[in-house]
Formats: sequence, structure tokens, C-alpha cells
Amino acid sequence: MAAAAAAAAPVISPKENLPPSLTSTSEPPPLFDGTTRLYVAYHCPYAQRAWIARNYKGLQDKIKIIGIDLADRPAWYKEKVYPQNKVPSLEHNNEVKGESLDLVKYIDSNFDGPALLPDDSAKKQFAEELLVYTDESNKALYSSITSKGDVAEETVAALDKIEAALGKFSDGPFFLGQFSLVDIAYVPFIERFQIFFSGIKNYDITKDRPNIQKFIE
Repeated sequence: MAAAAAAAAPVISPKENLPPSLTSTSEPPPLFDGTTRLYVAYHCPYAQRAWIARNYKGLQDKIKIIGIDLADRPAWYKEKVYPQNKVPSLEHNNEVKGESLDLVKYIDSNFDGPALLPDDSAKKQFAEELLVYTDESNKALYSSITSKGDVAEETVAALDKIEAALGKFSDGPFFLGQFSLVDIAYVPFIERFQIFFSGIKNYDITKDRPNIQKFIE
């Protein structure tokens, strides 16, 4: 995918050896010892947002990945790390922060590496609009996957809105033209929706949507 390729481009590093996911029987890491830790579930698209931001900025040596088994999560994670008991969360400077979109912005603002937002004010404003829209678009797309009928009109409308958004700027195949935190917000979901709709609904989300096609490529 173009988004994945762009995310990998700034930093060339060997494939990361990820630790096993921690379960209810796992001991906690040495919490609040000065190590920055990103708690994720490897399959979770929300966690993948923060994970992509970390990798794009080349922070593999500065932010340690901790996998959490959501089906058998350790009690200490809620009690000692993140009371909301969700992923992702980020342990940094003796504090723990959560919510995937907030973490992408936080990682961009508080760590070195390629910027995840352009300087252009119009693009920044459009970025905020698109970030606000992510929950609505995901809800519209999931509604058709879980229904028994055909692809709903609200799903088609959401895909058409994403298609139009991808065509707003002509300096690249991404939402703001060049790769940004907006792409990070959308790509873990769009790649899943393409597979889900093809397999479950026999529906190609890229048909007559060349911008989504280019984005995925």
C-alpha cells in the first residue's frame, strides 16, 4: 500500500522483534522507571494508529512496544497503567495518556522525527475536519458489514466523501497530498474495510473511486 510504503520510507531499520502479548498471568514491566512504553494490541486498528506514528518518526529505540492480550488482559494494566483498560496508551514522563488520535498528535509534538502535519494552514484545517469525521465514517462503514442487506446508502455516502477528500489536494495520493497523521488515522480501517466488503458483501470499495485505489496502492 502507498500509505504503508510512505510510513516506512523515512527510517530504514531491521524488522522489529515484537514481544509476546501479556496476559492475566504476566508480570508487569517495571512501570514508571523512565522508559517510554506504547501499550498496544497487535491486531487493533486503534492501537495501530499510534504504532504507525511511532515507526514513521523512527522512534523504535525510544518508545518500547508492549503487547496486551485484550481477550485475557492483565489486571495490573487497569489498576496501575490505564484505568480505562483500553489500548493504545502511552507511558511517558511518569504519565499515561490514551485515545488513539490524541496519541498520534502527542507523539508528533513531543518526539523527534518527520512531522506528521504540513505547515500549510488550509491543510491543517482540513486535517482537523477529517479527524473529526473518522468515527462517523467508521460507523457508517461498519453498519453495512454487520447488516444482512445490501451495502447501505450511508456507507456509499461515506466512501464517496473519503474519495472526494482524497482528491482535494493534487500533490500526492494522500489526504493532505503528502503523508500525514490523517492517513495514519484512516489506513488501519480502510485496509480492513476493503477486505471485509470484498469478502462479506462482494463489494469493491475502490470501484469508480480512483483516489481510494491510489491511496491503498
